[in-house]
Formats: sequence, C-alpha cells, structure tokens
Amino acid sequence: MGLMATLRRDGSPRISGIEPLFALGELWLGMMPDSLKGADLRRDPRLALHSATEDKDVKEGDAKISGRAVEVLSEGVRQEYLEALSAATGFEPEDCQVFRVEVTGLSFIRPVDDHLDVHSWREGGEVRLVQRS
Repeated sequence: MGLMATLRRDGSPRISGIEPLFALGELWLGMMPDSLKGADLRRDPRLALHSATEDKDVKEGDAKISGRAVEVLSEGVRQEYLEALSAATGFEPEDCQVFRVEVTGLSFIRPVDDHLDVHSWREGGEVRLVQRS
C-alpha cells in the first residue's frame, strides 16, 4: 500500500491510496474505472508515490518515487499487467485503468545505527548517498 500525489484540474494536490505493482520490469498503477486520480494523470501525468509508513521510527525504511504516468491502451499490454497482478496478489479486476510509470526520481531512507542513510537518484544523474544524524 502506498500514497500517490496527483494534480487536480485547478493545480491543487490530491493524495490517494494506491497499491503499485512492480512487475515485468516496470512500475504499474491500476485503479478503478473513472477514478479521479486516473483523470488527474490523463490531464497531467506527473505523480509522486510514497510508501505507506506503518512505523514512525521508519525501522524498515521509507521510499519515495516521482515520475510520469503513461496510460496503457494496448489490450495486449493491459492483459500482461492483469496477469502479473493476478499472479502477485490473486486479485482479478473486471475492469480497471492501467498506467505504467516512467520513473524520474527515487529516494530511500533507512535508519543505520545512530544516523539515516538517504539514497537518492534523479533522472540523468548518479545515485547519491547522504548520511544524516
């Protein structure tokens, strides 16, 4: 489970729950037909994903992904996603919107001893590591 930020028609942010899927070498988003977040992504494909943090101390780490959503309209590719979703979760939706994410940035924060390791990457750049006390 995660949280996704999209942009509404008026430019204000919308935060929605989502269950992204890493499969077939891609990051996928599936959502109910006619969902507002899907309409947001069609209008402006920019998005941010955040792992759902269960622990305020973030013992297991914390991940963020930014990118652009590309709606999957090809029935063959859509079917590949649905098969991967079913294999990973057992869930078989009757109908859904499907988007593939072109990742433009990543960050992962993990506690290590007395500090945090912050790994980050931006499109066109190298992976960076910053340690914060």
